[in-house]
Amino acid sequence: VLSELELTIQKVKVTTTPDGRVLDLFFITDNICELKLVGPEYERHHGISSLSPAIAEELFRFELSDKETRSQALSPDMAKLKKASVVIDNSLSPVHTLLQIVCVDHKGLFYDVLRTLKDCNIKIAYGRFSLNSKGYRDLDLFIQQNDGKKIVDPDKQDGLCSRLRMEMLHPLRVIISNRGPDTELLVANPVELSGKGRPRVFYDVTQALKSLGICIFSAEIGRYSSSEREWEVYRFLLDENCKFKFSSIGARNQIVDRVRRLLMGW
Repeated sequence: VLSELELTIQKVKVTTTPDGRVLDLFFITDNICELKLVGPEYERHHGISSLSPAIAEELFRFELSDKETRSQALSPDMAKLKKASVVIDNSLSPVHTLLQIVCVDHKGLFYDVLRTLKDCNIKIAYGRFSLNSKGYRDLDLFIQQNDGKKIVDPDKQDGLCSRLRMEMLHPLRVIISNRGPDTELLVANPVELSGKGRPRVFYDVTQALKSLGICIFSAEIGRYSSSEREWEVYRFLLDENCKFKFSSIGARNQIVDRVRRLLMGW
């Protein structure tokens, strides 16, 4: 609805009340300049909570180390994800570059591939998608640069393949950290160059936490810029009054694993 009204969401804050109600605050900008700006009484709500340098480094780093990979709690599925193959072939078409991708299927795979190509100024002329019996997805895409030429520069080829592998390996970052005395779940995803974020992230995370019997004390959605790109970060303060002991590494990994599995559709 807000998109149809040409309103852009800059930030969202969600809080629960003792009587079981939920208060949603949407901070928006008006693309057609017809709304009156809010008064100073709301300014204190508008500030985006900062991330510690350590958390920002783990969430936004382009390449993840083995230690960080383990902290993302991807469990046994990491072995499958690491088998993703991205190959470029210029021999089959005089005007197009063939991009061949073989990777484990996940929810939003097409979105991740198309988003990445769009951000790299790559056009798709023709594509073919198929699913094999082992749960892997095969993609054959005939692509061009925006100038209508093939991708022949080796550095551009390597950069595109590396970017695609990374986006398929970690389209979302999921971690748990301490925020003062509280426990916070953080989910981050890249923002498209058009300014749009990934669909359904908030819904999927809340469904995963609900399935574990974990209540959310408050939630916040904001955008952060790193040296590489802009990220949309979902921050959930978890209610301690549940069966999970958040001080336990095993419990934290179980939460992250459940959230990531639902986000990835596994």
